[in-house]
Amino acid sequence: MGSDPRILVVAPDDDLIGPLCQGLDALGWRTVTARSLAGAIQVLIDWPLETVILDARLPDAVEGIGALRQTVSPRRLPILAIGAEAADWDPGLADIVMSGPPHAAQAALRLENLVRSAIAEEEVSLREATFAARGQPLPIADVDSSPLRVLAAGKPDRHFLALSNALTARGCDVVAAPTPYTAFDYLHERPFDAAVLWGAEDHTPALSIASGMKRNTRLYHIPAVLYLRGSGEINLSELYNRGFADVAAADTPEDETAERITALARAHRRHVAIRKALESARGSGLTDPTTGLFTPELFASHLARVAEGARLRRRPLSVAVLRVSETESVVEARKGGWLDRALPQIGAMVSRLIRTEDTAARLSPDVFALALPATQGPAGRIAADRIAAVIGCTAFDAGPDRSPFVVEFEVGVAEVTAGESPATVLERASRDVRTSV
Repeated sequence: MGSDPRILVVAPDDDLIGPLCQGLDALGWRTVTARSLAGAIQVLIDWPLETVILDARLPDAVEGIGALRQTVSPRRLPILAIGAEAADWDPGLADIVMSGPPHAAQAALRLENLVRSAIAEEEVSLREATFAARGQPLPIADVDSSPLRVLAAGKPDRHFLALSNALTARGCDVVAAPTPYTAFDYLHERPFDAAVLWGAEDHTPALSIASGMKRNTRLYHIPAVLYLRGSGEINLSELYNRGFADVAAADTPEDETAERITALARAHRRHVAIRKALESARGSGLTDPTTGLFTPELFASHLARVAEGARLRRRPLSVAVLRVSETESVVEARKGGWLDRALPQIGAMVSRLIRTEDTAARLSPDVFALALPATQGPAGRIAADRIAAVIGCTAFDAGPDRSPFVVEFEVGVAEVTAGESPATVLERASRDVRTSV
C-alpha cells in the first residue's frame, strides 16, 4: 500500500473489488482494505480517509454503514456499495449503489464528486454558523422537491425506450430529444438534473452533446450519462476523461441504470442547493459591497471556524493570498484610477473561479485571500496560481488612447499546521507571496 490512502475498502476478500482497487491505486486514489466492519472502524480511527467502498456481501453491511459514518462524525463520509445484495437496500443508505465493480476511471470520478459535495456541505454548516453569530443568518436553500428532470437524447431504440420507461417509473420527468439540435434547444430552454445520451451505432452525436455541455458554464455541472449498445465498444477511460459522469452498457439492467441516473440527478440537485446557500452570503450586508467577497473582519471570524472544523474533521486546510503585482502597467493604471475601476471586476472573477466550498475575501483594495478546505499546501498553490493565471489573461480598460492593461499577482500559500492560529497561517501566506507564473 502506498502512502496517504484516500479510500477505505471493506471487503471479505479481493474477488469482487480487488481489480477495482488496483485500478484506483494506479490512478492515484490509494486504497487500504479492511476485512470486517470492526476492522474498518479501527482503520477510520487511525486514518483520515475520505470515502468508503463497501462490499455489499458482508452480512452486517447495512447496519455497519451507520457505524462507519458515526466513527468519523462530524466529517461526512461518502460510501459506494458494490454487489447485487445492495439492490434491496433502502434508497439513500449508500451514496452510490452498483451491482458490479465500475471502471476505475468512473469510480474515481464519482468518488471525487461525492467527496467535494461532502466538503461543500460541511462548509454550508460552518458558514451558517459564522453569519448567525454576526446576526445575519444565511437564507436556507431547500432542495427542489419537484420530479427530477432528465433529458433523453438519441434516436428511439427498444433499450433506450425501456430505460426511459424505467426513469418515468421512478417519478422522473423525461424529455426526449431525437437529435443534438433539439437536445441543445431543450438544454437552453429548461433546467435539467441529468442527461442520458444514446450511443447507438455511432457515438458521434452523443459525444458532440457531451462536449458542448462541458464548454458551457451553465450546463457544465449537469451529469451526462452515455448509454451504449454493448459492453466493449469504446475506450472507457477516454469517455470519462471527456466528462461523462457514467457509462452504461445496454446489457446492464434498465432498473440499475435508471437508479444510477437518478442518483446522479439527485446529487446534482443537492449540489445546486448547496451552491445557492453558499452564494447567498454575497448578498448580505457583511460582505464587501463592490465584489461580494468576505470583508477582513468576516474572513477572520470564518477562518477561525473553518480551522476548528478542519481540526475536528481531520482534514487539511490551506490559506492563499493574492496581491496585485506592481508591474509597470499597473503603476500607470493606478495614476488614472483605472486600476480602482478594474478591482471590483477582478474580485468578482475571483469569486467565480473558486470552488464551491472555498471562501474568498478582499483584505484590502488590491489584496485577496482564499480559505481552501480539505486542501494541502501544494494543491492550494496550484488552485491559487490557476486563478491568478486566468485573471492574468484578461485585459482591463486603461482609458482613452491607451492600451488595455493586465493584472499579475504575487501568490502566497500556507497550510495550517497543528496548533497554529488562523492569524498566524494568514501571516505565513502573506510572507510567502511570490510572482505567479
